[in-house]
Amino acid sequence: MAASPTLRRRRLARQLLRLREQAGLTAKQTAAQAKKQAPDKSWFEAKVTRIETRKQRVRDADLQVLLDIYGVTDPGEREAYRKLAREAGKSGWWFGYRDILGAGTYIDLETEASRVRTYQVQNLPGLLQTEEYARTMIRAGGVTDDDEVDRRVEVQMMRQHILTRSDAPRLWAVIDETAFRKTPDTVAAGQLRHLIDVQRPSLRVQVLPDSVGPHAGMDGSFVILDFPADPSAVYIEQTGGSGLLIEDPEQITLYETVLDHVQAAALSVEESRAWMQRRLSQLD
Repeated sequence: MAASPTLRRRRLARQLLRLREQAGLTAKQTAAQAKKQAPDKSWFEAKVTRIETRKQRVRDADLQVLLDIYGVTDPGEREAYRKLAREAGKSGWWFGYRDILGAGTYIDLETEASRVRTYQVQNLPGLLQTEEYARTMIRAGGVTDDDEVDRRVEVQMMRQHILTRSDAPRLWAVIDETAFRKTPDTVAAGQLRHLIDVQRPSLRVQVLPDSVGPHAGMDGSFVILDFPADPSAVYIEQTGGSGLLIEDPEQITLYETVLDHVQAAALSVEESRAWMQRRLSQLD
């Protein structure tokens, strides 16, 4: 499995917060102790907080100071934290595409997800798009430069490699009928065939037809990412390619509830496959 630096940063920040709380220290007290211990004395309460909220990466020297303060003395345990920090400081596979991906947080987390659950309204899920569909929709979004279109399509196809790994994440997608209606006829047939053919026990697609009427997911698309040993996260894509990453447990539970309702309202997997086959027949 490819490593996700973003996931490592989340894990390290969470563990450092846990260590501080177990030591019974506030961020201010931690900074005061660190300032006495560290030669450069560049420690303040805000620095501790930034480290714990992933707004500042942890240098090895700073990490060792914190481990001393928190009473982590076992050499093996200390080295495990240092290794985690080194991995957190690396660049993800997508780094060469940061000009079009920005921070790349979602794609980086997607790399190490064990399960991806998504509800999509306007567009088909990126992990399930054909190259022709991706190219058409990217151009429809206003990208006209051929080289940029090619690079955006390339990174979209590279994302899908996670589905061919031996440890591929389970994928469950609920797609609103709106996304199918907005798919141009020139690419619709190939895209439908792909959605039908790609399904397997660990990859399922449900269609939410217009006939359902008002439903729980009308606020828009979202993705829930689950990980083997880390808390889940919800991602909401926003205009301009940026996105909102939600990590609050209560908010995640809310989105899981919405997804449960949307899945219940949608056609079953078997009915959805038949629905797509009928649509494909009409196109043919």
